[in-house]
Amino acid sequence: MGWYFDDNNGEHDTDIQPDTDHEQRSSFKERTLGFVTGVALGAITLILIAALVLATTRYYFLADDATEAPVAQRYQPQTPSESDLLNANYRTSDWQSPSPNLLVTPTAIPQDMITAADAEYLLLTNIYQRVNPSVVNIEIVSDVHEDLDIIDSSGSGFVLDANGHIVTNAHVVREATEILVTFYDGYVAAAEIVGFDDYSDLAVIRVPSAIPGGLVPVELGDSNSLLVGQRVIAIGNPFGLEGSMTVGIVSALGRSLPSAQLLDPATYLQYSNPSIIQVDASVNPGNSGGPLLDSYGRVIGINTAIRTDSGIFQGIAFAVPVNTIKRVIPQLIATGEAHYSCLGITSPPTDSGVSVAALADELGFPVRHGILISEVVADSPAARAGLRAGTDQVVVHGTTVPTNSDIIIAVNGMMIRDIDDLVAYLVENTSPGDQIVLTIAREGQTLDLDVTLGMRSKEAPPAPTCIEAP
Repeated sequence: MGWYFDDNNGEHDTDIQPDTDHEQRSSFKERTLGFVTGVALGAITLILIAALVLATTRYYFLADDATEAPVAQRYQPQTPSESDLLNANYRTSDWQSPSPNLLVTPTAIPQDMITAADAEYLLLTNIYQRVNPSVVNIEIVSDVHEDLDIIDSSGSGFVLDANGHIVTNAHVVREATEILVTFYDGYVAAAEIVGFDDYSDLAVIRVPSAIPGGLVPVELGDSNSLLVGQRVIAIGNPFGLEGSMTVGIVSALGRSLPSAQLLDPATYLQYSNPSIIQVDASVNPGNSGGPLLDSYGRVIGINTAIRTDSGIFQGIAFAVPVNTIKRVIPQLIATGEAHYSCLGITSPPTDSGVSVAALADELGFPVRHGILISEVVADSPAARAGLRAGTDQVVVHGTTVPTNSDIIIAVNGMMIRDIDDLVAYLVENTSPGDQIVLTIAREGQTLDLDVTLGMRSKEAPPAPTCIEAP
């Protein structure tokens, strides 16, 4: 009998009784037959399992003879006979494992080769040890945070002389109300501004001359002797990491920077800092004002700016040449400001493809280099010397170009390629009131003119103006 569920809310049906005795006997026979069949299948299965276990055991456990108990051992192939060895070409080997003491060890490189290989690094180490004591870290507090005594920015500088004068960039200290100078040994001294010049981005500050350890001035080199490819070394404090050295090469010369416009675009309009040195030595924020050195450890420039889209070094850095430092810094120490010679001319911008070299063939110029005068400022040294601007003009690449102007081709016998060359020469070699000789090309003739230089006005008019030299 069994219990079944129906579809009527789970109620149980009544028991169902078989109808006849015949049906009961048939059910008994079927159950008996099923039991016997199951027992037989089970016995057969046990026999097969026993046979499999026995075969496996004999494979792994073999007795040496019938009287000994089985010994556990891994099955091995039969040892080959002498004929098998002969046929297989087996033979005795005399190979032996090498002793660790017999392993080959490279011979040390001779001392002279090591010395030659390390010569450059020994040079750099020596330069660092000699010059780093001259390099300082400069931190400033500006009027923005004067009441809170918070450091606004930092840069680098180097000791110029034993009187406590330190050279740095104008943009490092020009907004400072308080200046702290940290020397290589950790000594900190307060400094005051002696003077700064936005055109060259140079400044002089001063610390007391009597400081522990003394002052170690740098040695100044000559930036006019530099060559592209020459090694340069920068020492400074990038990101405030004091005494950091990087190495590179001069990657270009004669660049110009709008230093003053970058500092104060509303005041300074048309002047570019000339003779800038381009290097690939890594320079980052905080390096500004630090020295750029040659392989003798002499200062050849002051690290000033980088060309970047991200705010950090991307392979191009710029330095103001030391020959500009030699002209500007003594003026800042003497008077607190720098004065520049002025000629009183303008010329078409050469970066738009309208230089004399680019247009010589097209416009029939008598020379292939020089400065094409587009304007002579009234009552300027150029006007008083008789320089002429052209009256005939053409438009080239969207720029108005005079075709019959004087072309300045040399100053004091030195060839001039463009306006940047002239500005660089005047900055590095002349002072207001000096007399120079300009060589010009005019109407097929080459003429020399004596010109007494004026002084560049500090105002910012639409065009450069000159005032009388003091």
